[in-house]
This record gives sequence, structure tokens and C-alpha cells, in this order.
Amino acid sequence: MPEGPRLPHLSPFPPNPIVYLTVVTAERRPVLACAAASDSLREIWSHSPGIDGWTVGRYVLMPDHVHLFARAAPEAKPLARWMQTWKSLSSRRLTRELSLAPPLWQKDYFDRFLRSADNYSEKWEYVVANPVRKGLVRSPEAWPWQGVLEDLTF
Repeated sequence: MPEGPRLPHLSPFPPNPIVYLTVVTAERRPVLACAAASDSLREIWSHSPGIDGWTVGRYVLMPDHVHLFARAAPEAKPLARWMQTWKSLSSRRLTRELSLAPPLWQKDYFDRFLRSADNYSEKWEYVVANPVRKGLVRSPEAWPWQGVLEDLTF
């Protein structure tokens, strides 16, 4: 792709940027804020670096959606394929464990590639405060359905 003029407010992405993702349950069913969902997603994501080339950093499970930060290795599967893989695995497990009718997830997801450490910090502050804004807990630390699998830094 030829290099053209860049808009002044847009800077190039760093190599292997962190991706901020939001994935919502089908029909916004409030089924994720539980040990079964947390355990299943953590296990699936912990195997992703070796299988798909994607590493998950911080995440917050809300009742009807999940926010996570991830980074691809140079040889990683494309983002859409990785998303399809972990959503499919988790859907099969959780529909069985929680006695849910499929599908578990909406087809689409929201992604945003982060350009800087400041951008990452800003998004994390928004995400970690989500349970407080929803009135589920008084402080971000009190929300049990969050964690860090790997330290993703710029």
C-alpha cells in the first residue's frame, strides 16, 4: 500500500500493538459474572499464545460482556480467526456448564488498536471502573471477575 499523507492527529501503530476488545453475549444475557465463565475463559486464553499466537493481558468480565486487552505475536492467526476460535470453544463449554441455549456470543465484536501507553491506561481505567458505574461494587478492586494473564506493556 503506498504511503500517502497522514492526518496530523494519527500516529503510526507500534509493532504488535495491544488490541482492546469488547465482546457481548447473545441477547445480552447476564451469564458471564461467575466462576464457570471466569475459569473457562482464563483457561482458553492461557493456551492462546501457544496455539493461536495471541496473548491476553488484563480483562474484566461483566454480566453480559467482556473487555480484554490482547497482543498478537508476529506469526499469530488473524484477529478474526482468533476471536472465532475462543468464542467457539467458550460457547461449547459454557452452554453445557451453565445449561444455556446457544449461541453464547454475538457474532460481532468491538476492537480498537491502541497506539500508546497513555491510550492503554485510559482504556484500562474505563474498563476497570465498569462494575462500579453499573452499581455492582463500590470499588474496582471488589469486582471478583477480572484479572491479568500476562503483563502487556508498550
